[in-house]
Amino acid sequence: MTKQAKDQTMFDKIDLHLIRVLNTVLTERSVSRAAIRLGMYQPAVSAALKRLRVLAGDPILVRSGAGMVPTDAGLRMLEPSASILRASSMLFSDAKGFDPATAEATFRLAASDYLDPLFLPQLVATIKVQAPRCPIEIHPLSAQSDYRTQLAQGQADIVIGNWAAPPDDLHMSRLFDDEVVCLVAKNHPAVRRGWSATNLATWLEAEHIVPTPTHPGAKGVIDEHLDKLGLQRNITVRCPHFGLMPAMVASSLLVMTTGRQYCERFAALLPVKILPSPVAFPRMMYYQLWHERTHASNAAKWLRDRVKSVATSLRKE
Repeated sequence: MTKQAKDQTMFDKIDLHLIRVLNTVLTERSVSRAAIRLGMYQPAVSAALKRLRVLAGDPILVRSGAGMVPTDAGLRMLEPSASILRASSMLFSDAKGFDPATAEATFRLAASDYLDPLFLPQLVATIKVQAPRCPIEIHPLSAQSDYRTQLAQGQADIVIGNWAAPPDDLHMSRLFDDEVVCLVAKNHPAVRRGWSATNLATWLEAEHIVPTPTHPGAKGVIDEHLDKLGLQRNITVRCPHFGLMPAMVASSLLVMTTGRQYCERFAALLPVKILPSPVAFPRMMYYQLWHERTHASNAAKWLRDRVKSVATSLRKE
């Protein structure tokens, strides 16, 4: 018999119930406690353990003083058996509905750091309270990221960010919009004299700080609008870390032009001032995007609802 045939024969002898007994016995390190947890009679658990020992060619669990301990082979089986049980519980879970209290789905988000700095912390806190067993992965939207591919291949369930015109090949939900303003240091000359349409040149010639583009050659919504007006500002700093930009503004003559909600989070923390923009920009629009792949998923729907509710709560503050 070939090795492949032997492996298949071995596999055919293992069912999910046997894997559950294996994991429970290894976790409890006691046949009697495992029986209680599994709702089985102790002789039935002992019989299952005997089968497992034959299949493994190893005792799996051995006596040590008054208790029992896993063998080296048993320890190696602990995580794989747990992984199989987690996967099996998820196999048809979405078809039966999503119960956040007991679910173990992994939520994967790709998010722009242009968002309100309170957004992701509050979203994570909300998910952990309501779905405590669901791991969360947060990925950045950067020059290296291709969010369409991430969504299509399951590397992200949703993408959250701002687009002047969101892509039409993905599902989307509008989260909120925001007024475009300028953030400057409290001692910036513009705080005294201000900016307006009549001295627009002064604003354009000021030193501007902008986020690094999300992909080569891309322009943000601010510069896209300026292009349409035939205007160009003096960009002297590009920074990939949006959350650090307000601190850079606070200690320089840099001008940061972005949403008011974002700027207001820093106005009480740093020596900065929010000024009206001399250009009438369209309001910044923030969306969550998702792929057809997860459109009907109950877990993904639940996640999108949480994103929406957090965005709404922040707008009310």
